[in-house]
Amino acid sequence: MSSVPERSDIEEEYKWDLESIYATDEAWEEAFETVKGRLDDLSNYEGHATEDGETLLDVLELRDEIMREVAKVSSYARMRSDEDTRDQEYQALSARASSLVSQASSAASFIEPAIQELTEDDIAEMVAETEGLDEYEHYFEDVLRQKEHTRSAEIEELLSELGEVTGAPGDIYSMLTNADMTFPTVEKPSGDAVEISQGNFTTLLKNSDREFRQTVHESYFEELEAVRNTIGSTLKNSVKADVKTAQARFYDTAREAALDDTNVPVEVYDNLVDTVKGNLDKLHHHAELKQRQLGVDELKPWDFYMPLADTESPDITYEEAKEHVVDAVAPLGEDYQNRVAEGLESRWVDVYENRGKRSGAYSGGTYDTQPFILMNYQDDISSMYTLAHELGHSLHSQYTGEEQPYVYSHYDIFVAEVASTVNEALLTQHLLDTVEDDAFRRHVLSEYLERFRSTLYRQTLFADFEHQIHTLSEEGEALTPDRMDEVYGDLKESFYAPADLDDHIRREWMRIPHFYYNYYVYQYSTGISAAVALSQDILSEGDDAARRYREFLAMGNSEYPLDALQHAGVDMTSPEPIESAISVYGDYLDEMDDLV
Repeated sequence: MSSVPERSDIEEEYKWDLESIYATDEAWEEAFETVKGRLDDLSNYEGHATEDGETLLDVLELRDEIMREVAKVSSYARMRSDEDTRDQEYQALSARASSLVSQASSAASFIEPAIQELTEDDIAEMVAETEGLDEYEHYFEDVLRQKEHTRSAEIEELLSELGEVTGAPGDIYSMLTNADMTFPTVEKPSGDAVEISQGNFTTLLKNSDREFRQTVHESYFEELEAVRNTIGSTLKNSVKADVKTAQARFYDTAREAALDDTNVPVEVYDNLVDTVKGNLDKLHHHAELKQRQLGVDELKPWDFYMPLADTESPDITYEEAKEHVVDAVAPLGEDYQNRVAEGLESRWVDVYENRGKRSGAYSGGTYDTQPFILMNYQDDISSMYTLAHELGHSLHSQYTGEEQPYVYSHYDIFVAEVASTVNEALLTQHLLDTVEDDAFRRHVLSEYLERFRSTLYRQTLFADFEHQIHTLSEEGEALTPDRMDEVYGDLKESFYAPADLDDHIRREWMRIPHFYYNYYVYQYSTGISAAVALSQDILSEGDDAARRYREFLAMGNSEYPLDALQHAGVDMTSPEPIESAISVYGDYLDEMDDLV
């Protein structure tokens, strides 16, 4: 029987090195108590933080020191909890760390309202008179930009303290789906039994046996739908939290509030949705290709993840994946390539799935640590692409951390998804250029087409759904599970018009954790659009384009996202990058059409 191993059964070399943050849990406890004790030092500045430039510099530097240590404490606890979400001890550590983050935010919440009481001339004078304060000039600009949406120090403190509460729906959803739920075991065509998990669900849906895929699809969703009302309640309350928080800050909508945080106009969001929905013919072509390749009368939801290649994905061991990824990023320069190679040998990556481990993948770490990558590697081409994707995030963090002060180290997701998707594009080109095996090449092309489908189209569908349910909540309509089925089902019908949908897939919103991240998903779509343009520039122009790209990676949030991307060479206020990405997707589809 094939089953998910316990963490203790996995060799150390395939686990991330969290001991590099804190050697022991006792060291974490000491750090926790030390930084918690420093919060009062910060609060003591309240009421006179901006009395002169020296005081303002002192309070900003103290805040940054505290937040750096809080980030380490929080990151360690969260990653320990993610290793095995059943572990009550680490759940408790993660909860304490989350509470500390809220307390630290609350302790620092008076700073920006105090700065907003100053004028631009006041700040300019302080900067001119105080050595070191000029480092914060862009930060000051951004704080003053949001003045009309910042409340009094007392209300800002309350909103910060409520952060732990407003984030509770997402925490509950994660615990429910990762720790408490156990999905069925099904029999594979080979006769082996396999336990369905959050980590292997989509991998199982790539099995060549259609009856098995249907069994996996139906078994998974039937288990998920047993907690339908609970998940409906968590998402409803997550949306309400977004809406109420936006209203508290005098925004007209939750979307406006979410996008304004990074100075992205809502027109960029609408431009994305409108452009993608205006080009659904390419997605429909992809669906028709799958239907023809599978030789079926109707495409079903359990066919959506099937590759266009006519065999199952070739096995790609983790060692093979590492080699391919390192070779693929060579166009980004020797320094970038060496960093990737070194990171893969330095236990950045927690490689394999284990029982209780958080599903999916992410890149983590802090300003003062090495990068860390959570994976659930499945020995297939998709997992290799995920590794390349997360390494893009990790290198982004490393370049930013080395070149920027802490205040500018937290780059926005809007640009983060560019860094990850450029790596995917380069991996595709490298594999098509170097691998001679025709079956492997078909799988590479099929995988990249799936990346386009799932990143550009699927995430835009998610973005449209997210905006619609927030709008319904803002208009006073009850967000029942049935209503969310209706909204999601209508979108799925439009995007996947050639397919015959069942009720399960209309309830797919229940399995998407990113809906708890407050207008997060659209940035995957804008990210792939920008990444396609940049990767083409890098491959065609060479060193100059690669240099501009590395400079972009090193900017962090010292520039607004749209300005940073402009420096790299793309204008995301225009539909052109989105149209360009769709055109590339169409070209690959035509090539695959000829091939199959």
